[in-house]
Amino acid sequence: MHTELTLSTGTLFAFLLVLARVAGALTFVPLPGLSSVPGPGRLFIALGFTFCLESRWPAVDFSEMTLFRLFGCVAAEAAIGIAIGVAVAVSLEAFTFAAQVLGLPAGYGYASTIDPNTQADAGILLVLAQLAAGLLFFALGLDREVLKLFAQTLDRIPAGAYIFGPSSARALIRLASMLFTVGVRLALPIVALLAMIDVALALLGRLNAQLQLLSLAFPVKMLVALAMLGWLIALHPRILMQTSLEALAGARRVLGL
Repeated sequence: MHTELTLSTGTLFAFLLVLARVAGALTFVPLPGLSSVPGPGRLFIALGFTFCLESRWPAVDFSEMTLFRLFGCVAAEAAIGIAIGVAVAVSLEAFTFAAQVLGLPAGYGYASTIDPNTQADAGILLVLAQLAAGLLFFALGLDREVLKLFAQTLDRIPAGAYIFGPSSARALIRLASMLFTVGVRLALPIVALLAMIDVALALLGRLNAQLQLLSLAFPVKMLVALAMLGWLIALHPRILMQTSLEALAGARRVLGL
């Protein structure tokens, strides 16, 4: 008995529109090693997310679809994906920004390793922050929150209906500002303590010029920064969870949900 697999044109267009939305998000998500994955691997990830959302694919009327309208729908879907990708990137890059702020005063800016995203030399704290944030993103189940947000956009925003307006721009600017506020708040306690150590060593050196404290300042600051990071590391999963949920809520405001 012969069977035929038929695929309607509307289903094909729905698949392409959802794929454009998912691919736009994956472009900006800074997951460790994602940029170094070969093209077929990244395509497989995008296809996997797209098929996970198969029950929410939009219904596309092929009879009213023109080439110009198809390009407009793809652009609108890509804009939705980019907004979601930027929200995820903000929550992860806040930890990278905090490591960048902390690396130089703590003395770890002189130690470098290979960045898995760019394959270039980068600070050791910067790479560790990227890897830890990427692992915690999946360990805390935030990937499911992203899928849930995709499903909400497919339910509430018809294919090609999203328009980026002034209110969306303001919400996106507020969302981007969270990267700096969270990053500075993460790094500020350790940076303030290192500044106090510098002031204390400077005062001791002023009181007794015979003390060679300059050679001790560097290892002391590195050890103190390492101890403070070990003490505060238990708070990072909760901070990432809260930051990511706020970022996804900001993405909903950008999309008008």
